[in-house]
Amino acid sequence: MEVVTEITNVEFGKMINSAASALQDNADKINKLNVFPVPDGDTGTNMTLSMASGAEYERAETDTRVGSLAKATSKGLLMGARGNSGVILSQIFRGFSNSAADKTTLTAREFADALMAGAETAYKAVMKPTEGTILTVIREAASAANQTAKQSTDVLAVMKATLDAAEAALASTPDLLAALKEVGVVDSGGQGLVIVFQAFYGALSGEEITSGNVDNAGLEAMIQSMHNAGVQGDLDPNDIKYSYCTEIMVDIAQGTTYDKKFDYDTFYNHLAELGDSLLVINDDEVVKVHVHTEDPGEVIEWGTHYGALRKVKVDNMRDQQAEAAAKAEAQRESEAAAEKAKGIAVIAVATGTGMKTLFEDAGVAKVIDGEQAPSTADLVDAVNQTGAKKAIILPNDSNIFMAADQAVDLTDMPTQVVRTKTQQQGLTAMLLGYNPEGELETTAHAMASVIADVKSGSVTTSVRDTTIKGLAIQSGDAIGIYDGEIVVAKPNGDIQAAANALLEKMLDEDSELVTIYYGQEADEKMADTLAEYGETLDDELEFEIHDGGQPLYPILMSVE
Repeated sequence: MEVVTEITNVEFGKMINSAASALQDNADKINKLNVFPVPDGDTGTNMTLSMASGAEYERAETDTRVGSLAKATSKGLLMGARGNSGVILSQIFRGFSNSAADKTTLTAREFADALMAGAETAYKAVMKPTEGTILTVIREAASAANQTAKQSTDVLAVMKATLDAAEAALASTPDLLAALKEVGVVDSGGQGLVIVFQAFYGALSGEEITSGNVDNAGLEAMIQSMHNAGVQGDLDPNDIKYSYCTEIMVDIAQGTTYDKKFDYDTFYNHLAELGDSLLVINDDEVVKVHVHTEDPGEVIEWGTHYGALRKVKVDNMRDQQAEAAAKAEAQRESEAAAEKAKGIAVIAVATGTGMKTLFEDAGVAKVIDGEQAPSTADLVDAVNQTGAKKAIILPNDSNIFMAADQAVDLTDMPTQVVRTKTQQQGLTAMLLGYNPEGELETTAHAMASVIADVKSGSVTTSVRDTTIKGLAIQSGDAIGIYDGEIVVAKPNGDIQAAANALLEKMLDEDSELVTIYYGQEADEKMADTLAEYGETLDDELEFEIHDGGQPLYPILMSVE
């Protein structure tokens, strides 16, 4: 294999976009490495979305110097960072881009230096760095790159050493972190970084290069413009001639349904008979269609004659237009809430319709859906949209702490994070510590102080067999989690039994109030039964029951 003496803009673009594709392909695999066998382990998803944002920014950068492309990638990762893994990944590329600044290309030595800077920046970003994680993998990988670059000017050799060291470091993570060794998995974030380096090596060596995004940004803008013209021009849904905004993407001459040779005029003219706002664009491999029609099925079927469908999207424009009035009302309510929150506005992450309502009723100015961990940009936007003078962020999930901390540095106003690990803690902080007219630091301190007395519990279903701290867990067991630790496992998915056992473990002689939030997979009867059981344990306890509507966790509870 020939020597590669520098990374140009072409190679760098392939590396970044290959990494984004590789993470997307392996997201489920990374998710399954989550130490706790809960159904919302999402390291792979978070790293995929974060890297996809970085790749999007890289593709949009017009300055072809590698330093500029690295800076764009870093910016995209920063704004798209989700979860702790995504934030650390963004910090690796932040250090990398700072080292590569103003470089037209990267030599082997410069590439190694950039990786070393990435490792250093990532470690600095974490308050208490833990070995056996993605940090170990980047440190060992960067060190190997540094040593190899002292002896070789071959970028590919440096990249191979980087990858080999990353894989070795990943294999060692169970020996460095007891929780990983007990469960028998490697670190999920470290696995994600290894996949990034595997993609980098493939892009540089010409092996298994994954093509970038085929969507054209200009085309997307044209589609959106045409769609808006067809929908927003008429405010009465009944005036819309064609109901369905239909988009398809077809890989030409591929698949089992292909039976027509592509001819642009023939293809276009048939679609023109089916609706309006038609846009057809193609190259030798792909054709993309946007059309407003009454028969999306016919559009889809027409596409299958010319190849394999890669993408199908159908929106009912009459329904969209009917929702416009509701959205306008929601906007007015949002503006009213922002006006109300001219003092300290609170931004809270919540999951479940009932939980979101509870936070809003408690005075939260902006509730962000937490079913998918919000990015740094999501949190920044939410803070800035409040129009307040000061803000407090309630992450309600330790996996969001780092993104929240980054958001503080990027907002337009003084902002602090109250490090609530659960929604239960967040609600208590609002009810007992929040003062919208108080001083920011004093109020944040008061909110942080009251959550110290909140015990948080949750019940869900295990998604795999494992053993944690001697507790044997089978796939399908109902498990009870107490302040981040699995303490109960009940066979046959017996949620009620797990909830009862969990409550018993959470109670002590100082317990006074138990609040129960039942989710999508539970009902009020289950919550009532839980409360009745609690009364048999202590007849002086007070109970509150709310419909939280949260997914994945049938029961959430707090004890104060």
